[in-house]
Amino acid sequence: MLKGNAIIAQSGGPTAVINNSVCGVVERWLSVDAPGKIYAGLHGIKGILDENIIDMSKQDKAIIHGLRYTPGAGIFSCRYKVTDSDQEKLVEICKKYDIRYFFYNGGNDSMDTAHKMMLAAEAAGYEMYVIGVPKTVDNDLPFTDHCPGFGSAAKYLAATVMETGIDLQSVSTKNKVTILEAMGRNAGWLTAAGALAKRRPEDAPHLVYLPEVPFYIDKFLADVEKLYNELGYAYVVASEGIVDDKGNYIAAGGTIDAFGHAQLSGAGEALKNIVEHELGIKARCNTLGTAQRSAMHFASLTDVNEAYMSGAKAVDLALAGVSGVMVSLECKREPEYVCRTGTVPLGKVANIEKKVPLDWIVKEGNNVTKDFIKYARPLIMGEVNLPIKDGLPDYVHIDPKIGKIK
Repeated sequence: MLKGNAIIAQSGGPTAVINNSVCGVVERWLSVDAPGKIYAGLHGIKGILDENIIDMSKQDKAIIHGLRYTPGAGIFSCRYKVTDSDQEKLVEICKKYDIRYFFYNGGNDSMDTAHKMMLAAEAAGYEMYVIGVPKTVDNDLPFTDHCPGFGSAAKYLAATVMETGIDLQSVSTKNKVTILEAMGRNAGWLTAAGALAKRRPEDAPHLVYLPEVPFYIDKFLADVEKLYNELGYAYVVASEGIVDDKGNYIAAGGTIDAFGHAQLSGAGEALKNIVEHELGIKARCNTLGTAQRSAMHFASLTDVNEAYMSGAKAVDLALAGVSGVMVSLECKREPEYVCRTGTVPLGKVANIEKKVPLDWIVKEGNNVTKDFIKYARPLIMGEVNLPIKDGLPDYVHIDPKIGKIK
């Protein structure tokens, strides 16, 4: 076992269960005969570059365990693309603090950061074990059955579709078309999860549009009008990243982020305006925004446990001398759902997106098949028993001043 300290950091958009992975890393490290201290880089890779680092063993163990039911990024996050000079600096910082175990918790871009960290250490001849811990509500990391964070977001979104669908059916108003915009830039996994809400033919959602297939406005209008004439209402779930047949986003804001991704804005609002203008039917747009990834109050217990398992496994792998991999989830669904961990090389997952299989989308392009339902249903099972204070969840907060090492 290589002597030295470990560091854990988070990057990208949080999920309801991202802190379970951090808790899994920290609690596992502290529970074994580890070869050093366990640090946290506050605000992700940017925090490590700024040497904004704390010793997690100095934190109250009850606070660390409380991360298991707390949303947001418990050790804070960032969206930062490392440069060549950053990579050299990161290695020097790791040498300075004798960091030999590097755990990075995030999605596609974060796995790219972890991969670059591994390559930079190798180029410098510095022995260090680098492990990626997956997270993303988008569920678009390849070579893993699914991603921690997706199940809870899917559960919340499906419940919201169910509840607002009942509201739409039950109230006699002029707003008889509801469009719910779901997260998902290029992969429609979370959008597709809206279909989990449907139990009867008349239940919401009636139409589901994913970015994996082209979106045709004329076909969309015909779908909505047909449903409206049959039922007197229509409920649509659409991805923020739906594209036309030329690959152009229906609602791109015209700006890009640090990783070169188009900033999307208002797909649901755009569809609402199209319905009202072209069909003369009053419509409503529901945009859930960050509520989709923050709803720990209705998180999936399956998701919570798998996120924690992924963090703990990352420690086991690193202490066994494994490096340059991301923890993956390997699952079977029959005769019952069983999930265990595996590994995939970081170079195979960095900056690569996994899309919803086309054969899981109906040929009309406006819904998903039973295969998707069979895939997603086990991931939303179980509820978390949260501590409550004054009628609301009693979440915890890591104190960034405790254990500060700079």
